[in-house]
Amino acid sequence: MKPVVGMVVSNKMQKSVVVAVDRLFHHKVYNRYVKRTSKFMAHDESDQCNIGDRVRLDPSRPLSKRKHWVVAEILKKARIYVPPSVDTSGRSSKSDVTAHSILLRFCTNIPVRFMLNLITWH
Repeated sequence: MKPVVGMVVSNKMQKSVVVAVDRLFHHKVYNRYVKRTSKFMAHDESDQCNIGDRVRLDPSRPLSKRKHWVVAEILKKARIYVPPSVDTSGRSSKSDVTAHSILLRFCTNIPVRFMLNLITWH
């Protein structure tokens, strides 16, 4: 197998990340290019990958039931949006949360289908 490049979509595990890898192939019947996404679990020894990072994966021996890849390098770090601090009352209005989620979408390069994991309601 050859190395692949993808985007980190989950880093909730210790020393593991889930990476989405897109590929294009030519469909013989429809005579069009079709995009398919595969999700691979990879080993991240230093726990430095964040959601949205672009990484290169190298194949390795099976590390667990689903982990057969190792993060070789981080090609591009994601820009992380930090929302402004909450006001003195400790609550934020729903419009603030909506504005934060809209800003979060434009401040990162994460596909829309993976954004649901990032938006948190106060």
